[in-house]
Amino acid sequence: MERTKALEIVKKQLTEHRFIHTLGVEETSLALAEKYGVDPKKAETAAIFHDYAKFRPKEEMRDIVRSEGLSQELLYYGNEVLHAPVGAFLVEKEVGITDRDVLSAIYYHTTGQGAMTELEKVIFLADYIEPNRQFPGVENVREMAENDLDQACLMAVKNTITFLMKQNQKIYPLTFEAYNGLLQEIKLKNKKECTG
Repeated sequence: MERTKALEIVKKQLTEHRFIHTLGVEETSLALAEKYGVDPKKAETAAIFHDYAKFRPKEEMRDIVRSEGLSQELLYYGNEVLHAPVGAFLVEKEVGITDRDVLSAIYYHTTGQGAMTELEKVIFLADYIEPNRQFPGVENVREMAENDLDQACLMAVKNTITFLMKQNQKIYPLTFEAYNGLLQEIKLKNKKECTG
């Protein structure tokens, strides 16, 4: 889909503030895609549509989870985790995007997952570090993103888990799987570098 058309579709779904965030995620995802050898068109599309369902009514999202075969576990972890998987579903259904890589990057951009693809990592990280984000620890993750995609994603996941624990919030199981998966990838990569 052509970028201008995609942005036109998305802008109708978002507040002005969230649209500015989306442009920041797009810009950041393209920079990360270039740096880490990820398909830039897929990164652009996933970034533009990553928050497509962000402002859908909560009950509509919950109904979609119930009726469309999405993980029922989503219903037990607060509304913040709903917009990503529901967004992937709606982007396919309403917009007609069928690229599984793009839809998967949208689906996991909030929670991550155990064995993340490079595109999923790029969108997950771009959403976390885009230039409009300002919170403790984000600069460290931005710096790490310049050198190591996996380490930057791991830092973002650690920060997220720590933040949720401090808030006494439940943590979605896939976020723990993302932590474990990234840790394992980094260990394997380090082992190969040592023996290679």
